Amino acid sequence: MDLAFTPEELAFRDEIRTWVRANLPKDISDKVHAAQRLSRDEALATAEEARLQLLRQSLNASRVEQLELENRQLRELLHLTLPSGIEGRVAQVMYDAADPFTRKVIINKGSTSGVKPSSPVLDAKGVLGQVTKVYPFMSEVTLVSDQEQATPIMNARTGERGVATGEGGSQGLLYLRYIAANADIEKDDVLVTSGVDGVYPAGLPVARVLRVERRADSSFARVLCVPTAGIGAVRWLMILHPV
Repeated sequence: MDLAFTPEELAFRDEIRTWVRANLPKDISDKVHAAQRLSRDEALATAEEARLQLLRQSLNASRVEQLELENRQLRELLHLTLPSGIEGRVAQVMYDAADPFTRKVIINKGSTSGVKPSSPVLDAKGVLGQVTKVYPFMSEVTLVSDQEQATPIMNARTGERGVATGEGGSQGLLYLRYIAANADIEKDDVLVTSGVDGVYPAGLPVARVLRVERRADSSFARVLCVPTAGIGAVRWLMILHPV
C-alpha cells in the first residue's frame, strides 16, 4: 500500500502547521508537531481558537468587500459628467431615516458645506432624489421611490413628458401618473429629467420602464418603472446646486 502524501496533501499539512504555530499556545503547538495526544481541554481550546479565527477571517472578508464597493461607487461618482454649468459636491450616506413608511436617507453634509434645500442628488447611474431638510452638519434626502416624491420626466425615445412618483414600497419602484392608455410607451424605455420643474437639470437618467399595464375599462395605463440609481445600495452620492 502506498502511504506517500501527494503534493497537495503535503501543502495542506504545511498550511495547517503554519496556522498552528501562529495561533495556538506554544505548549499545544509543540504537542501537535510532535504528534502527541492532546488532553480534552487542550483539544477544546484548539477547536475554539479555530472557530474564532474563521470568524475573524469572515468579518475581514466582509469588510474588504464593503470597502471595495464603496471605493468603486466613489470612483464612478468622481468621473461623473455633469451638465454644463452645474457644480456638485460629494457626500456620504450616514443612515436611513427612522420612519419605515418613507424612503429617505441622512447624509454627512449640511448648510456649513453649502447644501441647500431642494438640491438634486445623484449617484453615478442617475437621480436618487432631492434634499428636503438641511441641518448644519447633515441633510435629509428624500429618494425618488418615496411616495410623496414626484419627478418630472421625459421619455428619451419619444419626447413625451410625464411625472414619475414613488410607490413607497420595499421594492423601490416608481409609477407614471396620467399616462393615456394609447400613449407610445414601451417596456425598457428610458426616462430622463425633463428640466421643467426648476429643480433637476434636463436629461439626467431617472428610471427604466419595467411594465406597461393597459385595461379596457380605464383611460389611463399603469406604468411601473425601475430607478436607474442605486436606491438602497448607495454609500456615496453627488449633491448638485439647485437649478
